[in-house]
Amino acid sequence: MKKEKDKKKEPDSSAVYEINKELLDFIKQSPCSFQAAEALRNGLLGRGFQELSEGERWSLSAGDYFVMRNHSAIIAFTIPEGGINAKDGARIAASHADSPSFKIKENPEISVEGQYVTLNVERYGGMICAPWFDRPLSAAGRVFVKDKRMKNGVREVLVNLDRDMLLIPNVAIHMNRKVNEGYSYNAQVDMLPLYALGKADGGFMKLIAKAAGVKPEQILGHDLFLYNRTEGMIWGPEDEFVSAPRLDDLQCAFSTMRGFLSGERKKHLSLCCVFDNEEVGSETRQGAGSTFLYDTLQRVTAGLGLDYEDYLVMLGNSFMVSADNAHAVHPNHKEFTDPTNRPYIGGGIVIKYNAQQRYCTDGYSAAFFKEICDKAGVKYQSFVNRSDILGGSTLGNISNTKVAVSSADIGLPQLAMHSPYETAGTKDTAALVKAMTVFYE
Repeated sequence: MKKEKDKKKEPDSSAVYEINKELLDFIKQSPCSFQAAEALRNGLLGRGFQELSEGERWSLSAGDYFVMRNHSAIIAFTIPEGGINAKDGARIAASHADSPSFKIKENPEISVEGQYVTLNVERYGGMICAPWFDRPLSAAGRVFVKDKRMKNGVREVLVNLDRDMLLIPNVAIHMNRKVNEGYSYNAQVDMLPLYALGKADGGFMKLIAKAAGVKPEQILGHDLFLYNRTEGMIWGPEDEFVSAPRLDDLQCAFSTMRGFLSGERKKHLSLCCVFDNEEVGSETRQGAGSTFLYDTLQRVTAGLGLDYEDYLVMLGNSFMVSADNAHAVHPNHKEFTDPTNRPYIGGGIVIKYNAQQRYCTDGYSAAFFKEICDKAGVKYQSFVNRSDILGGSTLGNISNTKVAVSSADIGLPQLAMHSPYETAGTKDTAALVKAMTVFYE
């Protein structure tokens, strides 16, 4: 098997580079999940997809559609010509658009001795804290403003300050001599970003209001996050690495959607889902643990005249790829990886297994996905946690509690997962795009 995989054709280097430039452009447009969903929305509209609203009735026929929830999760789907045959099943991909960060609290400004202004933030997800220090940061998200023209008197506005605006300064080593011996960061003390000199005067929310094109008093609510401003890069002697903020999981969100759009989507009901809130457990109305996928499938099948038993038959013949990045062997800490399942950057798509069912891959779904990779001519490798290390979880089994279909958990190998700047492989991005293109064909 190893020799067969080694013979697979390597993707063209210029094509690999261009795909990863597209990835970095998508990441730059996506400082948090709201902007990521909006970037995907704009791409789908540009390809002629019709936008549907959950708050209105749907009239469906063969064609391309998408629906959003909370402006942070999106499901694109294609109904093939001739409609849906339940026995053909559906082809589904799922990823997520959120990443560990710091959420800006209400009334965020903190005055420090009348000389500095910091912002009050709380952790979102399980991040590595140390790399957040001494980096250029900004803020993005959304605000809700008064607008009498709207049905509920409230209008949503996406905002991105899009400039170097904040920084979390380290304490000098002269004042904390033991920092390199291991330090426990206190989120309420150590991780507050420096915003301005002077006294707290509401200036930060004034900047947000200006970015939204409204007056500060019009803002009734907000969901705002810090993000790392350091831009992504392609690097290495053969451009083999890609480093950027939020590779987990925008690399998979980008690759699965690109494969979805590249695939023919002529036989099966084809769906590409990008959920929110995976980093905090997915149990939200826009997460993989919500009814979003279930509701969408129900409306599509009912709208095309299928009954509930047809829906269940379709699920019984469906397959889902749950795509969330995976841990590569670390060059300086090889001991953290399982002795016989050792994924490397550049080694291809990672198929993830776990006896405790943190990943949904089983023997059948692994075989199914390996066949997809073989048909696409791309490499694959395996990830299993060391038996004495408790790993993370992802979307597959969470989604299966609402929509039970045969599923495989896969991802792309990366280093420094949950750092504000992560590293992966350029060839692996291209491999997943190619595999997902075949999946939807």
